[in-house]
Amino acid sequence: MAGSKKPRGLGRGLSALMSDVQPEETREGGAGPRRPDLLVPIEKLVANPNQPRRRFAPEHLQELTNSVREKGVIQPLIVRPKDGGLYEIVAGERRWRAAQAAQLHEIPVLVREFDDVEVLEVAIIENIQRADLNPIEEAAGYRQLMDNFGHTQEKLAEALGKSRSHIANLMRLMNLPEDVQEFLREGLLSAGHARALITSENASELAKKVVKEGLSVRATEALVKREQAAVDAPAARLKPRKTEEKDADTRALEGDLSAALGMKVSLAHQNGTESGSLTVRYETLEELDSLCALLSNT
Repeated sequence: MAGSKKPRGLGRGLSALMSDVQPEETREGGAGPRRPDLLVPIEKLVANPNQPRRRFAPEHLQELTNSVREKGVIQPLIVRPKDGGLYEIVAGERRWRAAQAAQLHEIPVLVREFDDVEVLEVAIIENIQRADLNPIEEAAGYRQLMDNFGHTQEKLAEALGKSRSHIANLMRLMNLPEDVQEFLREGLLSAGHARALITSENASELAKKVVKEGLSVRATEALVKREQAAVDAPAARLKPRKTEEKDADTRALEGDLSAALGMKVSLAHQNGTESGSLTVRYETLEELDSLCALLSNT
């Protein structure tokens, strides 16, 4: 991959990439499927090793195979040329798999000279358009673009038409335990469930409870709060009570900061010194995103 490239904007521009992955029914003028550049023997096609989509549901693939067997591959695959007369699939691996299962000999393709960055971008764009990626696959795709090609969350959000908080929240899912990520891949948990579990130190056990009982996102958030309250209670009982009252100026400053940030702010000044601590409490991950954006001046 092109890991040594300098950070830059996404590919050749999303307008160029989107023109190649736009579903045929939404093309301007409703002209129908785009004419393929050529028909390629199915054995000349190879999968993209960095394809963000890792799971192909057998039942959905079988439905597509039945359709391909009856009507053929209507929408051409997007490919790029490789050595030895081969073509690497950029978009359309599921159609290729279905064509193999349907025992087709040739498949229509659009040949494009994409570089490694654009290949990954197009693969992510196509899957997102079709809502085919589970949250972990989508997050992994974003992580690839950031780690391998130096893209930032801001650039990804702008280029893919997503909010920065959407990108940031998905990226946090990669910090969950592997068993919880597996629940997400299998569709047993939604991204909303996972976001609620991120703050828990016992995410694995809570996730099992959520799946077993079929809890809603709101019920999951309440479950995490109850667990955290149970953890905090013993510490709160052991914590000595503060006898010092904050002066009026400190309370006024806390109020001003809280109003400006929209979050609860607490100041703890060490008497006799010029040092202390400032604590900002956020209630949701969206509030944390807003605070990070404010602090980084974005």
